[in-house]
Amino acid sequence: MTFANKFAAGAGAAGLALFAALPAWAQDAAAAAPAPVVDKGDTAWMMVSTVLVLAMILPGLALFYGGLTRAKNMLSTMTQVGALACLAMIIWVVYGYGLAFGPEGNAFISWGKFFLAGVTPDSLADTFSDDFKLPEYVFISFQMTFAAITLALVIGATVERMKFSAALIFGAIWLTIVYFPIAHMVWAAGGFLFEGGMFGTSLPAALDFAGGTVVHINAGVSALVASLMLGKRLGYQKEIMAPHSLTLTMVGTGLLWVGWFGFNAGSALEANGSAALAMINTFVATASAALAWMLAEKVAGHKPSALGFCSGIIAGLVAVTPAAGNSGPFGAIVLGAVASVICFYAVTVLKPKLGYDDALDAFGIHGIGGIVGAIGTGIVYAPGLGGPGDGSVGIGAQVATQVVAVLVAIVWATIGTVIAVTIAKALTGLRVSEEVEREGLDLGEHGERAYNY
Repeated sequence: MTFANKFAAGAGAAGLALFAALPAWAQDAAAAAPAPVVDKGDTAWMMVSTVLVLAMILPGLALFYGGLTRAKNMLSTMTQVGALACLAMIIWVVYGYGLAFGPEGNAFISWGKFFLAGVTPDSLADTFSDDFKLPEYVFISFQMTFAAITLALVIGATVERMKFSAALIFGAIWLTIVYFPIAHMVWAAGGFLFEGGMFGTSLPAALDFAGGTVVHINAGVSALVASLMLGKRLGYQKEIMAPHSLTLTMVGTGLLWVGWFGFNAGSALEANGSAALAMINTFVATASAALAWMLAEKVAGHKPSALGFCSGIIAGLVAVTPAAGNSGPFGAIVLGAVASVICFYAVTVLKPKLGYDDALDAFGIHGIGGIVGAIGTGIVYAPGLGGPGDGSVGIGAQVATQVVAVLVAIVWATIGTVIAVTIAKALTGLRVSEEVEREGLDLGEHGERAYNY
């Protein structure tokens, strides 16, 4: 044995003897768990999930919404979806991430890390695991796509009549005063709904796995308010305004469903059992909702339609979003079916009766479906119903919390949207001229046509 080997062996033996002689508390400190590390497999999954959510926006949502409009507004609708998503991405890295997930703040907003100050390739973001921490750039990118698609969802109620410039100004203000605060309240440590005990009660924390309140109620309610302030389209309820291409809507629906696995399963922030639960729930809740919508059409005296099939899929995806990792598969099946039927009646009965012009049913599906899903999550979370809860919180208490979360999201989104629309109206005006609306926004706003005819 060489001198170096003998020295190493002796030093190792001496070290072990010294360690054994230390008091127990010192041994515990010396044997403390290593610092969290980045797991390449989990990181790869989150990067894929982020790209899947992007596919939900472009081309998924753009095709889904575009196919539902009249042909003369196809490109305008798709351009608004894409441009608003891009706007959200830029604002997110400038100050949005800091307002939603910054290191300082209170129950309603945070601040810090503006322009991503202090973020490096070695920075780690908090996750649900003590051992694995996601690279912060990946977490920033993942959450960025959520902000982008939420803003894009809102314009589903205002297409075919809102100025492109007004949409951009509205989007910037709305993200700042509506989306970022709600995202902080629901998903950030210290957030009003993230923590239990709201209003000094003993209520538990709100459950929102992937965005029932943050994305769907937020977008749906904002869409309704914006459409009411904008006014109805020319000829609404007097002229036929049927979708010009259900084929493209079906393609968009499929892309949304595929991308939604990144949305829901990715919200586990790891490739683990919770992600697997979210994955199967995203399958079965959506399937049951698609069938339930067509069944509701049949019961109502109509033929089961392709539009109904697509609408049911979206309703199921919306409803299961807050429950994706908070429900068992059979609870998700029931939740998807119930939400789908309620959304069907909101779209086919409530909207015509009240007469509001939610052009592409952003409120009827995302708003109503989000409310049903958020409240229903408090029920299906219970272990007695197959949910992953530990039974420490009763169904009544959890449902009460979910109702509080829904009400907070509705009130905040309503007030913020009124402010954002009012400012946009003052700066540019909201609606295109009557002439542009009649000829179509493709030509009037962008100088091009989706189709040559």
